[in-house]
Amino acid sequence: MVNLAAIAQHGHIKGKITSADGEPAAFVTIGIKDTKKGTLTGEDGLFSLRNIKPGKYVLVVSYTGTKTLNKEVTVESDRTTEFTCALEATSSQLNEIVVAGAHGKTINKRSLSIGKLPIAAMDLPQSATVIGQKTLEEQQVQRMSDVVKNVNGVYVASMRAGTQETFNARGYGFSSTNTFKNGARVNSGAMPEMSGLEKVEILKGSAAILYGNVAPGAVMNMVTKKPKFDFGGEVNLRAGSYGLLKPAFDVYGPISNKVAYRVNGTFETADSYRDQVHSKRYYINPSMLFKLSDRTELLVQADYLKHDFTPDFGIGSINSTAIAEVPRNTFYGAPWQYAHTQQTTTSANLKHQLNNNWTLTGNIAYSKYDRNYYAVERIQADAKGEWKRPLGRNATNEDYYAAQVDLTGRFKTGNVEHTVLAGVDADRYLTGAYTYGVPTILPKTAGIYDSVNVFDLNKYPRRTDMPVDTLKSLTNTPINRVGVYVQDLISISEKVKVLAGVRFSYLQTENTITYDMINGGKKNNNNARYDNAFSPRIGVVYKPIPATAIFASYSTSFTPNTGNDIYSNPLPASTISQYEVGVKNDLLKGLLSANVTLYRIRNNNYVQTAPFDKDGKQNNNTNFKALVGETLSQGVEVDLAGHPLPGLDVIGGYSYNSMTIENGAGTNGSVSGERLVGNPNHTANASVFYTLQQSKLKGLKFGVGYYYIGQRFAGWNNTTDVNGKFDPAVGNRLISVPGFSTLDLSVGYNYKRFGIMTKVSNVTNTYNYYVHENYSINPIPPTQFTGTVSYKF
Repeated sequence: MVNLAAIAQHGHIKGKITSADGEPAAFVTIGIKDTKKGTLTGEDGLFSLRNIKPGKYVLVVSYTGTKTLNKEVTVESDRTTEFTCALEATSSQLNEIVVAGAHGKTINKRSLSIGKLPIAAMDLPQSATVIGQKTLEEQQVQRMSDVVKNVNGVYVASMRAGTQETFNARGYGFSSTNTFKNGARVNSGAMPEMSGLEKVEILKGSAAILYGNVAPGAVMNMVTKKPKFDFGGEVNLRAGSYGLLKPAFDVYGPISNKVAYRVNGTFETADSYRDQVHSKRYYINPSMLFKLSDRTELLVQADYLKHDFTPDFGIGSINSTAIAEVPRNTFYGAPWQYAHTQQTTTSANLKHQLNNNWTLTGNIAYSKYDRNYYAVERIQADAKGEWKRPLGRNATNEDYYAAQVDLTGRFKTGNVEHTVLAGVDADRYLTGAYTYGVPTILPKTAGIYDSVNVFDLNKYPRRTDMPVDTLKSLTNTPINRVGVYVQDLISISEKVKVLAGVRFSYLQTENTITYDMINGGKKNNNNARYDNAFSPRIGVVYKPIPATAIFASYSTSFTPNTGNDIYSNPLPASTISQYEVGVKNDLLKGLLSANVTLYRIRNNNYVQTAPFDKDGKQNNNTNFKALVGETLSQGVEVDLAGHPLPGLDVIGGYSYNSMTIENGAGTNGSVSGERLVGNPNHTANASVFYTLQQSKLKGLKFGVGYYYIGQRFAGWNNTTDVNGKFDPAVGNRLISVPGFSTLDLSVGYNYKRFGIMTKVSNVTNTYNYYVHENYSINPIPPTQFTGTVSYKF
């Protein structure tokens, strides 16, 4: 029986570790000499050791590349001993590994909040990457597309109308189901603000056991900046080509010894290398941390983003088979078109340490997404460049509620150690889709604005007036999800670990209700559906030596398919199986990590927008979907990251992926063996930053960034005839998009509290495209300059 009275008489050690110049030192090892008690400092440099018997002890403070310190402390009964210590090294020697984003931690040694279990990535039979705040700052990232250039195998698949960035990993899109902020799903229709992020975590492969019906390629978690109990902050100003101006601030500190705050925000205005395209953004991100007791803390966070910009469908296609050869800046829209996006997220996370081994975490979250859009769209010209400009008008309002409770802990059965996660989560979407009518401007042609020639915009007069729109209907779609999961990392020995678990998911799509906004009344569409599935997972990790881990895993998941077939019938869910094997290595005494992963993913029901409607006409309704058959994604990924020399940070990666259609479905299905549109076979990335350590120019840094994405197909996959073969009557529907490389150069300098960072991106002025289907073809940016000046206090 546990002696509670004895525990109550024990003491508590807490404190903070800093570098010699006062910066918080994260992930420093703190141990009590001649005992097995120890911990790591957090990213704020803070640590805590509980239930220590009264007496005198020696704390051992160690960190790779610095002197190990031995400090005496005295623990008194039922008292908290405060401890502070500065490492005998400067913060420049304690710089984070660029990918890991944490001091002294390799990409394999760091725990992932997105993984939920408190285990290092080395013990996880899965590939993972974390992009830290230092990388975000040095590379002056503006959008998430700048971040994912550091993650091999993750790439921009399209930028439809410039309204959102769509990412793929291992052939599968992220979408809103695979995108998270602080552990809760968030709508990917808004371009998230980078200045408010502390790090970005990407967990590749299957995450179904943790998050339910997610696509199998990868999940992304954006972690916003957290409060600190020491006062500090930063103000900076970023400016660049095409009128970019972006002031930002970040302030944090204690309100009391139990309450800390943080607030950061920015305003951004910019024109574009594209004619008549403009953007304005407003962002604020407040948060508060409450230390409710020595064992309990509450973190409350919120942020708000408002983004007003010009939707831009780029340069378009010719005959739906080729990209228009026109100047990069040519804009084919109307001067009045707009997209207004607002997104609010809030969350409260309660963490309670039951004892030294068990922790209970609860999280509730709410987000609201609103988009209002009106534009000339879908640039699809004929062989002579003639194009009737269609109008698109819609709006979306989404409310999302989520809650989850997790219990994590450690225990032993004999000599076998278990690290367990058990949890339950639930969420609810309520999405309102507004449809509008626009007037018939050209005779007998509904929704057409006017006609232009994409090769000669002076051939016809272009309209500039904004047509009056009419709100016709509102369709509300409620979706409820519940999941229960458990998994156990079984440490059979120091060399052999097994990760096993299972999740049960239940999903309810309620009847959609359509409200007639013109005549009044509503219609219950009676299209409710229910899906459920078990998603098992098992993985094995073998560590022949502490610096090497060999792993293999198998998992299954399911994804309910939204939309209906062309006859308005609901589509069956997709079931997905995934195999993954790999090796993780920490080389040069932990200064460099080199990982290799191989995978194979099979989806039994892959869904795309239907090419034709039930009457055989080209389908422009994205709600009508078609099963293209099975898909098979297989490939290999190579990751390299670390700081092999003082001041040198390196990221590198290469990915090969083959995403093909298997067992194409019948007439108007897809052709077996054809590569799925939007997916390159090859991607590669490299980033090298070096900061001078010992000279009169100490603090001067240089950086080089390289990114490559290989040839891929745009348009739509080809369709089959009655014999299941390529249908020549329809013809080729693929557009070949060549691969391209970009090169960025950076120079910066830090002096005391001041900093300056400059970057020239796409130095070679490469011209290429991001393509969505065949009607939104957005040229990549030309050579641009960006500079940021900052002051930290």
